[in-house]
Amino acid sequence: MSQHFDLIAIGGGSGGLAVAEKAAQLGRRVALVETGRLGGTCVNQGCVPKKVMWYAAQLAEAVSDAPDFGVRAQSDGLDWQKLVAGRNRYVANINDYWDGYAERTGITRITGQARFVDARTIAVGDQHYSADHLVIATGGRPIVPRMPGAELGIDSDGFFRLETQPKRVAIVGGGYVGVELAGVLTAFGTEVTVVALEDRLLWLFDPLISATLRENMEAHGIQTRLEFEVAALERDADGLVLAARNGERLTGFDQIIWAVGRTPNTRELSLEAAGVTVQPNGIIPTDAFQNTNVPGIHAIGDVAGREPLTPVAVAAGRRLAERLFNDKPDLKLDYENVPTVVFTHPPLGKVGLTEPEARERFGDTLTIYETSFTPMRYSLNAHGPKTAMKLICAGPEERVVGIHLIGDGVDEMLQGFAVAVKMGATKADLDATVAIHPCSAEELVTLKIPVRRPGQGG
Repeated sequence: MSQHFDLIAIGGGSGGLAVAEKAAQLGRRVALVETGRLGGTCVNQGCVPKKVMWYAAQLAEAVSDAPDFGVRAQSDGLDWQKLVAGRNRYVANINDYWDGYAERTGITRITGQARFVDARTIAVGDQHYSADHLVIATGGRPIVPRMPGAELGIDSDGFFRLETQPKRVAIVGGGYVGVELAGVLTAFGTEVTVVALEDRLLWLFDPLISATLRENMEAHGIQTRLEFEVAALERDADGLVLAARNGERLTGFDQIIWAVGRTPNTRELSLEAAGVTVQPNGIIPTDAFQNTNVPGIHAIGDVAGREPLTPVAVAAGRRLAERLFNDKPDLKLDYENVPTVVFTHPPLGKVGLTEPEARERFGDTLTIYETSFTPMRYSLNAHGPKTAMKLICAGPEERVVGIHLIGDGVDEMLQGFAVAVKMGATKADLDATVAIHPCSAEELVTLKIPVRRPGQGG
């Protein structure tokens, strides 16, 4: 006989925890199925451990910059083992918190791999569990391409298992993960080469941000090789080798990291038994309310294929539980104007449309404002990275439809500006805001001369 619940969340990451927590708070009987530690990719192999290492990298860079400001500081290098041990303790504390919180909230924890038996029932091992609502929130995993020698590289999960600091690294992929790991490793003194198939880094971001990022990375000593199609990984007397399809070879690496994207964890779920539609790439299509094609089965987070970000999964999960169990039938997540930040060195972020996207939607009604400068933080350093900013405004009222930033502090400043964009702010609203001086953020409310007016294109 199976145990029955009001809701079963399959996946103990950000989305699964959020929907389970909210449903339990609303008095429902809830179960949570997870194969490993609670917290998902974000806590265990993503945002959290990455950000700890990013902070360490920031400190290393600050020590390097300090003498130019008259501060007597000198680095003796990085204690990789100490950093990793501290990072792992921090992550374990979060795991312990979620274990205890789930128990206190009354959520039934089920450990193991879930697979569907039918549209209302899952099996975990030899046990069957049923629910009125089943939520698939199993997240994703790193992609390792199928090619000769692929096993010679590691993925981002493997990066967080490294016991020693690699000295010369090639990173394959110019997306979020690739550029973030490149910045961290370079700050620690590792020689880094980033190769990407595309013609620019972070190809989904605005061209201004991509170009400035590459300039900053190369100024920090990171080599970038774009439009480089990897055909194989090899090993020779000098170390690991990247072999390109055109015959070019990059040699002498002691580590190669795959950072070419992620794929949804849907293969092991036996979704065909429940009749759930799955795309060839593993994504589960949903409507605006996170419903799959099967009534009572829902999907949130990375498996749903929209905005694969931790806060998006959390927001979608909470809204889903409210809709199902708190008499809010119209509640759903609005996927427009979702802000995001990439923790490069310095960080970058965006909210709204890129310029190419805005031109496709609004045509030639755009007015574009841009600025690029070296921030005051580097006033006494000759090698400081650039800050760049772009405002994209649409129509005669100049409604702000896109903000794109790269530079120190933009990871913190973007949240407030995202609120303004979400509320429909215009350029006049930004102009009417008194600037805070001296700081980089003031540039966004003091931009006066557009670089492109309506009808100019570009």
